[in-house]
Amino acid sequence: MKIENPNPIEWRFSERASQLQSSFIREILKITQRPEIISFAGGLPSPATFPVEHMKQAFDKVLSTTGKVALQYGPTDGYAPLREWIANSLSTDNCKIAPEQVLMTSGSQQALDLLGKVLIDEGSRVLVETPSYLGALQAFSVYRPEFKSVATDDHGLVPSSIDAVAEGARMLYALPNFQNPTGRSLSVERRIELVETCARLGIPLIEDDPYGSLSYKGEPFPKMLNMNPDGVIYMGSFSKVLTPGIRLGYVVAPLPLVRRLELAKQAADLHTAQLTQMVVYEVVKDGFLDTHIPSIRTLYANQCQAMLDAMDEFFPAGVQWTRPEGGMFIWVTLPKHIDAMALLDQAIAAKVAFVPGSPFYANDPETNTLRLSFVTVPPERIREGIAILGKLIAAQM
Repeated sequence: MKIENPNPIEWRFSERASQLQSSFIREILKITQRPEIISFAGGLPSPATFPVEHMKQAFDKVLSTTGKVALQYGPTDGYAPLREWIANSLSTDNCKIAPEQVLMTSGSQQALDLLGKVLIDEGSRVLVETPSYLGALQAFSVYRPEFKSVATDDHGLVPSSIDAVAEGARMLYALPNFQNPTGRSLSVERRIELVETCARLGIPLIEDDPYGSLSYKGEPFPKMLNMNPDGVIYMGSFSKVLTPGIRLGYVVAPLPLVRRLELAKQAADLHTAQLTQMVVYEVVKDGFLDTHIPSIRTLYANQCQAMLDAMDEFFPAGVQWTRPEGGMFIWVTLPKHIDAMALLDQAIAAKVAFVPGSPFYANDPETNTLRLSFVTVPPERIREGIAILGKLIAAQM
């Protein structure tokens, strides 16, 4: 029986709900689902890299041997063998990470939300790169911080610029490896300077590292976590090296913070799915990633080079772009008078998509910037799409 309601509810949302904004990238992805669109917009890993058979075998084994455990509630901090594997993989001779420092999360996006929840009060100062990862800006914005932008240059974050904005900062958020959106990486020297600066100023440093394994040369940078485990919060994910569909990330932090994050997670979702944690452990425990990740690097390196070659050929003089040595993104800077948002409308009409750069800025957006992702587009389509985009840009020069 349906009850007639003569007085429809007037929904009264919280102030926090009024702060929520849709992801610009997610909105663009609705358009790029059309098969005729050449999409450089998504930050999605290539489905060609997904180890479907290995995942299928792992699911079968876990369910057939320990199915009742895998399908039960699990501990909030995560599946112990996987946490131990992560701790061992992050440990060095000079820095041992304990499994107790590892908290499993439902994707690294949840880790960002939990960090915001336990570290940010309304008006708290949060330091971010210029530009920064859009997902982090969204996650932190819910808690209404005061974002302060840290200067960057062609080599990424400039540690010497932190002092000017450091007063009262609750944390500094950075992606040091093949950054989303720029593709830039910090040198070893800058990493050391960044860690030393944050330690001197007493600012927790969040090292978000989803792309660190995707160096095209296979030579990973040293982790800032190992330089100062008492002051660096490390975030990792299995999305870029296995599959994002399992929604499995983790955060590594000093024990007092991990405990607070665990309490916040209990209030959010009790625990990350036990089944997927056990499956991922089954996949990675015997060294599978040692042979799998190099194949991802090779694929992405080839597609990155295809895009760079096409840009060299088709983009007009006056346009600048990064030349990443890993990861999934190229950052483009157009002449000042060209608005990337307006350019997007023209590009979509011509069946090409990208992400304008403005949403990646916490403050003072540069409207003449854009992000290109190359990993889900085959080389021949990359060339076709870049040629179209080059003509559109040239028409506004």
